Amino acid sequence: MAGAFITFEGIDGCGKSTQLRLLAGELRVRGLRVVATREPGGTPLGLKLRAALLDVQEQVDPLAELLVFAADRAQHVRKHLLPAIKGNEIVLSDRYADATVAYQGAGRGFDPKLIQEIVELATDGLKPDLTLLFDLSVEESAIRTRRRVASKRTDRLDIEAQDFHARVRDAYIEIAKSEPERFRVIDARGSVDETQRKVMDIVIPFLQERGLLEHEGN
Repeated sequence: MAGAFITFEGIDGCGKSTQLRLLAGELRVRGLRVVATREPGGTPLGLKLRAALLDVQEQVDPLAELLVFAADRAQHVRKHLLPAIKGNEIVLSDRYADATVAYQGAGRGFDPKLIQEIVELATDGLKPDLTLLFDLSVEESAIRTRRRVASKRTDRLDIEAQDFHARVRDAYIEIAKSEPERFRVIDARGSVDETQRKVMDIVIPFLQERGLLEHEGN
């Protein structure tokens, strides 16, 4: 039996990172083996690349940004994701290849064919079994991001213009529409607890169907 690969996507401020941590904790309580990771920065090499990519003081050319994200992903897939999945673990990743399609493709305006080729090269064809898209308006995203900036927890993508984030959000919605069997879109406007309940209502049945978690009452 193989494990499961679940990704968390959405524009900045959508709460996906918080929900990933909460889900990881809930699954571990149920006795499941869980790997919580992120992109960029899911490996020692990735941490160094993340620091360079997201540093607000660093001016990064869009093509360099695209290729560095791809390098981070190639390392992540081969050194971390594939071994964990083959080891029957449940992998939860804060962003994956859909982020490149949304941020570098739609956000930066790169040709979709180029984006697809780079994604295929970096991932070696590895796709998530389930993707949770936390949908939030650009306006609400800006409000939440301003709070993060005020607390000095910000990065270079946080401070992009609203039209950039609007393109990213629209791209995510289109990706989800194109792959309804993989995506579940979650309205992220509610409280942390409300959103967590939505996540659990999706993930628990999914894991039960895959035989990774017993049905309640069994």
